[in-house]
Amino acid sequence: VQLQASGGGLVQAGGSLRLSCAASGRTFSSYAMGWFRQAPGKEREFVVGFSRNGGSTYYADSVKGRFTISRDNAENTVYLQMNSLKPKDTALYYCAARIEYIPYRVSARPVEYGYWGQGTLVTVSS
Repeated sequence: VQLQASGGGLVQAGGSLRLSCAASGRTFSSYAMGWFRQAPGKEREFVVGFSRNGGSTYYADSVKGRFTISRDNAENTVYLQMNSLKPKDTALYYCAARIEYIPYRVSARPVEYGYWGQGTLVTVSS
């Protein structure tokens, strides 16, 4: 599967953005999805994971209550709605996919994701 992330940009603190991740291929529903981010000089970190069937999600504590992941299997797209953005949310955001045979399983481990998009930059000004 190939992934194309979009929707990043510059926003003021407290603002919102919605990121999209469009996937190619006809077996999108076979993949569990996730969003990760990497700030300058820092390691890539987990943001949120989504199970293959869409029934399970897992959010990093730093974004819980502010970010929401959703997926549209008909459109082969995953979304990340980001509200109440903070300057520390500034990073390059990546969507990722992994083949998953357990419908409800979520993973926060980057090594389990075999497919990555190119990243979209989110900058939050104070």
